[in-house]
Amino acid sequence: MIIAALLELLIIYSVFKFFGSSAGWIEGVLRLLSLVIVFHIARTSQHLSSDLMWILIIMALPIPGTAVYLLIGANLISSKTFRNLIDETKAAAKYYVQDEAVLKEAQESAPEIKGQFSYISQKAGFPFYRNQGVQYFRLGDEGYPVMKEELQKAEKFIFLEYFIIEEGVMWNGILDILKEKIRHGVEVRVMYDDMGSFNTLPASYAKQLEKAGIKCVRFNQINPIINVIMNHRDHRKILVIDGKVGFSGGINLADEYINVKKIHGEWKDNCIMIKGSAVWSLTVMFLTNWNAYRHEDADFEKFHDHTVLPDEQGYLAPYGETPLDSEITGQDIYMNIINQAKDYCYIYTPYLIIDNELSNAMILAARRGVDIRLMTPGVPDKKIVWDITRSFYKQLIHGGVKIFEYTPGFVHAKVFVSDDRTAAVGTLNLDYRSLYLHFENGIYLYNVKEIKEIQDDYLKTIEKCHQMTEKESTFGVFKTAMISIVRIFAPMM
Repeated sequence: MIIAALLELLIIYSVFKFFGSSAGWIEGVLRLLSLVIVFHIARTSQHLSSDLMWILIIMALPIPGTAVYLLIGANLISSKTFRNLIDETKAAAKYYVQDEAVLKEAQESAPEIKGQFSYISQKAGFPFYRNQGVQYFRLGDEGYPVMKEELQKAEKFIFLEYFIIEEGVMWNGILDILKEKIRHGVEVRVMYDDMGSFNTLPASYAKQLEKAGIKCVRFNQINPIINVIMNHRDHRKILVIDGKVGFSGGINLADEYINVKKIHGEWKDNCIMIKGSAVWSLTVMFLTNWNAYRHEDADFEKFHDHTVLPDEQGYLAPYGETPLDSEITGQDIYMNIINQAKDYCYIYTPYLIIDNELSNAMILAARRGVDIRLMTPGVPDKKIVWDITRSFYKQLIHGGVKIFEYTPGFVHAKVFVSDDRTAAVGTLNLDYRSLYLHFENGIYLYNVKEIKEIQDDYLKTIEKCHQMTEKESTFGVFKTAMISIVRIFAPMM
């Protein structure tokens, strides 16, 4: 902002010096352009709370503010990667085929949330499947041994897509298995976000994996030249084994996530494993982003496993979030869970930076008698983000929402569970980046027995939490003013 303000002064000085008496007209035209852009943002915004940042920047610093918006915020500047991701996402839509009999069964089993099934399957485009195996792990520590056990069974291919990979006990244990599988003819592909792993892996790491026979993609490599695509990171966590078994959840592939390394106290995370036909959606999600870079799979069907497993109780739908379309899938699924809740809705989130829509939905649900609970970290990983998270407490608590901070450490899980029948487990935080800017994924569960395990996990974890009060959530005058300013820029955090 300081640089932008100085740039504003420099541009105005240069215009007046160079154009003399005509400078006023030129400056007026530039300011009029800024005003037109502000009106355009206000008229077309899908989430005005986050776009308010751009409006204020442009109004305060019209010339550089407009330039920065056009460069980063307006999505006017494209790139080869950007175009490839859009094209591959459109091309992959044909692989998400809904079995209409399954959808009808699900809707008839729960007519009161029929709209959620329709939204996920028909509008967002992610099919529902009969449950053929779901296992929820309360900690990364519990999920990690099972991940290794399933990796040892791989016979055809292994796909990994993670935001963070860090050399250590967790990743090295997985890497040893991957190298062994390569020797036995298993195809292994690894994709990690370049910015997410910026501090954990050397720039040459992808080449190191390639030398070991592991195909590797650094998603959205860091570019010193600012452009719009650099703001969109791959925050997904996907592991697919032979198209038969899939893992997701909150954990990345680093020691912190299995409590081998403790930086922020006890790390409360989770992991979920699915089996059977639903794994296909995770496979397609991985291949979509992979082929935006490598263009090596003309037909995804060769990775489609058609093994028939016995059906269990309930239905599930793995889903993805992409910033490259107009659909806000992750937020809409969360909103529907809140709006359809009758008895309770329990939420894990490491960050709480939300717009008025989500805030008002939680408060309205609480006022109609729904037990709305939020669990957030008691030990921050980023102090300024933690302060912003806490700045939302007072309004929510006043509206009837219960907020608990996990005193032993950091909550990294991203989970919604409601009414013993519905849950969403995945990678989407309750912040602007996850909801609007990043590539994310989740698994929506309905009437699956494991939902009871998720609810029990939440209630057991709450015993280690401190319930926040309105008084504790009130800042002093100076901090309130500071956080109010910082919250304007929360969409970029």
